[in-house]
Amino acid sequence: MRTLDFTPLYRNAIGFDRLLNMMESGSAKNTQGGYPPYNIEQKEENKYRITMAVAGFAEDDLDITQQETSLIVRGERKAEEGKNYIYQGIAERDFERKFQLADYVKVVGASMENGLLHVDLEREVPEAKQPRKIAINGKNLLESEH
Repeated sequence: MRTLDFTPLYRNAIGFDRLLNMMESGSAKNTQGGYPPYNIEQKEENKYRITMAVAGFAEDDLDITQQETSLIVRGERKAEEGKNYIYQGIAERDFERKFQLADYVKVVGASMENGLLHVDLEREVPEAKQPRKIAINGKNLLESEH
């Protein structure tokens, strides 16, 4: 397996530490495995939805937390006593899935439907950070004051 060395970028990219750390951790071996499976959908320009297959989990078994730019979804099943499985093919193991969110992305809602957990996200860029038009004046500002 090939690993990438981002060290040269750290020397030249000022203020991109978080992005480089994300790229570095993303290129590392995925420790979360593939459970539970999920989709990430872009519904509109600034609206997204994460859909996770959480069959067998009730709403009370799930915990969704947004902590700055991290979204953490945990599933923890309560032990059921008195069941004696001959064969158990349905994965009912606990999980923790972490998603790295871009700046200004926040969770706006979550719902469950047919064993699928939907987490809706929206990017809300503050007005001060949005692009703005700059007027071009024919005169120097200092000249116009005299």
